[in-house]
Amino acid sequence: MSTVQALRNWVKAGERPIAAAVKAIVLSFRTVSIPVVPGVHKVLYFLHRLLSGSSSACMRVLWYTPLFQSRLTEPAERLYLYGGLPLVLGPVEITLGHSVRMSAQTTIAGRTVSKKTPVLKVGDNVDIGWQTTIAVGSRVEIGNNVRIAGRAFLAGYPGHPIDAQARAAGQPDTDEQVGDIVLEDDVWLATNVTVSAGVRIGAGTIIAAGSVVTHDLPPGILAAGVPARAIRSLAVDRRP
Repeated sequence: MSTVQALRNWVKAGERPIAAAVKAIVLSFRTVSIPVVPGVHKVLYFLHRLLSGSSSACMRVLWYTPLFQSRLTEPAERLYLYGGLPLVLGPVEITLGHSVRMSAQTTIAGRTVSKKTPVLKVGDNVDIGWQTTIAVGSRVEIGNNVRIAGRAFLAGYPGHPIDAQARAAGQPDTDEQVGDIVLEDDVWLATNVTVSAGVRIGAGTIIAAGSVVTHDLPPGILAAGVPARAIRSLAVDRRP
């Protein structure tokens, strides 16, 4: 242990009066600040937000969006990226519809050992929330007006084989472990939802937060659980 680290540990322990006094001084410096000047700091705060927002907007328009557009099969109309540049890993063919909103903390990964290039197709007016991962094994299709909340995981391929020896040897997953994922129009995945390979979710269906979808779900239902199952119908009775 270095002398500096030993001194820090001695101060943190605060077992002796001198150490306790030094610790108190250090802690007091952590919260020191000048008094708020009414009006002045409110204006400065406004200017700070204005400058930081303008800087972020310029980076989005002049840098992040055109860079990401160059990775698509064709430019997407009215694409809105917020927070920076999404991460794209491996081979994947990406097609986006118009008015897609995507967090910079989105990860799109294509299976590297697929015989054909994996395909991600996203429809119009789609929201993809922060820390969402879309792992494209063969094909992932997201319909129009779909909402995907934060930390969702579309697991089109697992990345590792089931056989332990093959896994230890660093071999990739097998074709039998890979499957398409289809989210039909108007699907809503709440926070932290996982969708397994080979699953189709019907139009208008909502998946509750924290659920794991392991099999096909019909349209127009609320589903929840691990594995997700139908809770109730979302059909609206429009009779007078």
